[in-house]
Amino acid sequence: MPRRGLLRRIRSPLPQRHGRCRCRRRARPLPGSRRQQGCSPRPARRRGPPFAGGHQLRCLSRLRSPRPGVPRPGGGAPRLQQGGGAIAASRTGQWVPGRPDFQLLALTAALLVVGLVTVYSASFVIALARFGQPNYYITRQVIWAALGCLLMVAAIRTDYRRYETFAVPIMIATIGALLAVLIIGIEGGGARRWIGVGEFTVQPSEFAKLAVIIYLAAWLAGKGDSIRSFEHGLVPFVLIISSVAVLIMLEPNLGTSLVLLLITVTMFWVAGASFLQMVALGSTGVVVMLVLALREGYRADRMSAFLNPEADPLGNGFQTLQALMAMGNGGISGLGLGASRAKFFYIPESHTDGVFAILGEELGIIATMTVLLFFMAFMVRGYQIARRSRDQFGMLVATGITTWFTLQALMNIGGITRVIPLTGVPLPFLSYGGNALAAELLAAGVLVSISRFGTDRGGYLDRDHKVAPDRKIVRREQR
Repeated sequence: MPRRGLLRRIRSPLPQRHGRCRCRRRARPLPGSRRQQGCSPRPARRRGPPFAGGHQLRCLSRLRSPRPGVPRPGGGAPRLQQGGGAIAASRTGQWVPGRPDFQLLALTAALLVVGLVTVYSASFVIALARFGQPNYYITRQVIWAALGCLLMVAAIRTDYRRYETFAVPIMIATIGALLAVLIIGIEGGGARRWIGVGEFTVQPSEFAKLAVIIYLAAWLAGKGDSIRSFEHGLVPFVLIISSVAVLIMLEPNLGTSLVLLLITVTMFWVAGASFLQMVALGSTGVVVMLVLALREGYRADRMSAFLNPEADPLGNGFQTLQALMAMGNGGISGLGLGASRAKFFYIPESHTDGVFAILGEELGIIATMTVLLFFMAFMVRGYQIARRSRDQFGMLVATGITTWFTLQALMNIGGITRVIPLTGVPLPFLSYGGNALAAELLAAGVLVSISRFGTDRGGYLDRDHKVAPDRKIVRREQR
């Protein structure tokens, strides 16, 4: 159908120059043209007002990239406002990190505060009896918490992809530190787990978890589909993990070794391992752990206390029964903060392994269920970050860190409530232990860094130097 009156323009008289009109000469109509067919001629476009020229719909394979932005007067790159801060943008198409995951930060802060309060309440009796200072343990815990917060802030501000570059040096340093513990380590409680001078000690096995997670994530990300093979996937994986796990078992520290093995096996499965590989790893791991658990006398006693604590209520089953009694005495709302009776040497090391029982006795089921909800929410947020990660390295690191906290929480709480045998694994953020707390805060900072730099919370700069809002950006390759 003829397009009549679709585009109309009012043309002003053209100026005269040297007595001649600068009008456009009308050419003869071409065969098959609109003029020859009797349609209205298309209006001339020269010297007319500007209007959109794309009147025909076309199929485009891709849109052109935005043009570089025009520098503002005064020089320098434009500055962007993202999350209240100014971010310098050098060119259009640059990836800008988003805001940190504030829900994850809030959960970490809540668990840290609950842990400091519970450690003080559970430790001042033991500290007064051992050192004559009721604030001995809480003072050191606060110092390590401050150091851990500094490490967490530094990790949040650092792009997690830098760790992939230094994965090998980190792993070498970790193995060296674990070897140093066996040679010049400080012995305490029948184990050699610390190195240091004077009162300042470091427990390398706690930081080894994060180091192994980073190295294994970098190794798995570089392997690709070859991890499904026996010689290129399963055998190197077993050699890498056993080299660290054996050093930790020699301290001895079976609980940390078990946590480390479960973390790495989970990462191996998420990376794409086959079903037969997982069956082989699972069956072998169960046999090895049972042999190691029954080989030492105190581990066999823990197993018998789990199966029948009433058989030896004043011996092997004493800690298990006292923990259950403390949880029962607390009831719904607890006896009150600081009113626990189990911390008066009824629960051995109540500020470390038994801190969850003290929390239940003083603040009741309300507090224990709240802590469980905090850990569940932390687990959900961690796995969401892993699922939304833009690269496999970030996905594997987030999976490893989240699995680390989830497993330790389940193992500690399960041992207190007699769901599983006691393992001596501390409760993340709540149990006393400066090295463990600092390592956990550092790992939480790495997880938040992945949410900033590795998920869709950030965005690419458009031609107006604005960042696409959260969860509404188009992922594309940076040119």
